[in-house]
Amino acid sequence: MPKMKTHKGAKKRTSVTGTGKFKRSKAYRRHILTHKSAKTKRDLRKGAYVSTADEKTVKLLLPYS
Repeated sequence: MPKMKTHKGAKKRTSVTGTGKFKRSKAYRRHILTHKSAKTKRDLRKGAYVSTADEKTVKLLLPYS
């Protein structure tokens, strides 16, 4: 049986915590930042966790995490 391949896009976008959860960064912070409030931009700096509904999909993309 050949080794499973890691999805490189998912690998670059997520990291695994010590408890096994997946950390991710938030979207909407690339451009058109002049229209967004300071509070919104400050909240977008913080990390987030992959939702429980999507965790199964991420585990399939990252088999060795």
